[in-house]
Amino acid sequence: MKKLNTKSLILCSLFSALIAAGAFIKIPIPFVPFTMQFMFTNLAGLLLGKRLGIISVLVYIFIGLMGMPVFTMGGGLGYLLQPTFGYIIGMAIGTWITGRLTEGKDSMKTLVAAGFLNIIIVYSVGMLYFYIIRKVYMQNPISLANLLIYCGLVFITGDSLSAVLGAYITRRLRPYLYMQTGLQQ
Repeated sequence: MKKLNTKSLILCSLFSALIAAGAFIKIPIPFVPFTMQFMFTNLAGLLLGKRLGIISVLVYIFIGLMGMPVFTMGGGLGYLLQPTFGYIIGMAIGTWITGRLTEGKDSMKTLVAAGFLNIIIVYSVGMLYFYIIRKVYMQNPISLANLLIYCGLVFITGDSLSAVLGAYITRRLRPYLYMQTGLQQ
């Protein structure tokens, strides 16, 4: 495995911090709050690629599971049993796939499509985990209709805008990022 240089470590740290900050930029709604985490995890995949993007998200997850209150509702190993932890898992998977699909590609169409695929991945993993934890662990099942509405549909507009905005930001920042850091995907 290729070693990380100082610039790569700084970028990973920056995106881990942005993801953590994004957890606290939120709009409270029932069941799952809307946060800016998707925007920052999507950008990590788009700008940093699969390797550095996933490292950024995994560092964020590790810090949170070790007890730092960087998740939307705190931190610690107990967070694994929070119904919303599935969205964090989905963000890690989605970041890697987004990075994989867009490495070396710069068309707006590809970047937006990868962002929308990322949404599908995050929602699928997040809702499945939410449903299982609520039903099995909490023994307080949620109806499929409420699951779809409160854990998916209410976020579609904001996350869709985040996907398009992320593609636009990527198109604008990638050349500068590569020129300044020497980072290549």
